[in-house]
Amino acid sequence: MREVAGPRTMPKSLKLYVATVVVIGALALVTATFLFPPKASIALDIGLPGADQLEIALGIIAWTAITLLASAWPVQQPRGSQIGVAVAPIMASFMLGGPAIGGWVAAIGTTELRELRGRIPWYGSLANHACLVIPAIVAGVVREAGLEFAPALGPFTDFASAMVAAAVFQVLNVWLAFVLLSLRTDQSVLEALRADTRGILGSMIALAPLSWLMTVVYAVQWWATALFAVPLYSTRLAYARFIEMREMFTQTIGALAEAVDKRDPFTAKHSQRVKDIAVDIGRVMHVSDGELEALEWGGLLHDVGKIGVPDRVLLKQERLNKDERMIMNAHPVLGAQIIAPVTKLAPELPIIRHHHEWYNGSGYPDRLIGDEIPKLARVLHVADAFEAMTAARPYRMTPLTAEQALAELRKFAGIQFDPVVVDAFVRTHHVEGVSDPGRTVQPRPIPILGQAAATRLAEPPTTGTVPTSASIPAASQAPEQA
Repeated sequence: MREVAGPRTMPKSLKLYVATVVVIGALALVTATFLFPPKASIALDIGLPGADQLEIALGIIAWTAITLLASAWPVQQPRGSQIGVAVAPIMASFMLGGPAIGGWVAAIGTTELRELRGRIPWYGSLANHACLVIPAIVAGVVREAGLEFAPALGPFTDFASAMVAAAVFQVLNVWLAFVLLSLRTDQSVLEALRADTRGILGSMIALAPLSWLMTVVYAVQWWATALFAVPLYSTRLAYARFIEMREMFTQTIGALAEAVDKRDPFTAKHSQRVKDIAVDIGRVMHVSDGELEALEWGGLLHDVGKIGVPDRVLLKQERLNKDERMIMNAHPVLGAQIIAPVTKLAPELPIIRHHHEWYNGSGYPDRLIGDEIPKLARVLHVADAFEAMTAARPYRMTPLTAEQALAELRKFAGIQFDPVVVDAFVRTHHVEGVSDPGRTVQPRPIPILGQAAATRLAEPPTTGTVPTSASIPAASQAPEQA
């Protein structure tokens, strides 16, 4: 795994990291070259007597060529890194030839055409190669140590030492690459790591025994190593198909959301903006990667139920009457019903159904209170409200400023919005530089809370029941939402 080309202007932390990795990689390569001569097991047997050095050289060239071919078609990952199958021949090379050979194969064999064409800054190329050279040398040393100090395993010594060395190589390579990526893109290392390895982790792990099998076959009949082109290509294809399917799914969801938004000229791109805000809040709250994905897709689809809202209601310029409000308030339930058959979107259903619940229990459709409301629905509620307040609507042609909208979120925190989510939203770039009134010193009294709780105990709401606009107390008129 390697990080992609970085920007030509780098922050100091990234410059320091690149310089450190490159220097360590260069020193490790030079040191390994002197301390670990090539092992005879990497020799390509051509059947000529007295040609030992030539056969070793041919073996090194062969594994470098295999790595070059494997490096030619990397797969771009969601967070910006690239993954390919070149790690398999690199691991095989240090298993056969030792640490120095693994380092040189990693340094030369991972050269790409875009590097030769100048599409990657020179320092980016050096850093990418160093992130492979260092793990290859360290893993090669681990491999040699395993062969020397673990003979008690008998016939399993070779395999066991190879697997341990492969694990060291992959862990170190992934960590170096994702630290580089995080510094370049200003995102969490673990966040990027989870996003780019989820779904393909099994295939990455499977490359370790595959690389060992390559060394076994090479020792018997070197030419038969070419047969491994099929599983390597299949693995690369699996990487690509996984990314393509996810991107296609996301694009399809985005297209559906845009189609819903375009029914009303005032809500064009509304779902996209809500999704962006919600995901940023989720990052501040350090939610899991799966929850971030749920916020992304749930944000895009939160208003999909408006497909079933008639134009006379959806596009009405004036305030809605009681019956029209009931129709409009049914869209979260309808949206959840539309999405329910898609099993892949099961985590998004609570977001879609409950993104209009109020923290004090006076929202809809189920009048949930406080922590009864799913956490991600509370996040989306804040994002939805802020976007709606700062955009023009038929009932309010002049949108609120970011400062005014933030003041409304603070004002209704604990009533309509989860105060913790509002606190997290304040730390996003969407209100950077905006004056924050902060939380109120004294907790706001919420008389509706006890009333709603008593109602829920006395008369549990039926699933799917949608309250009318009369259910929302006149004393707590919150900002309108899309």
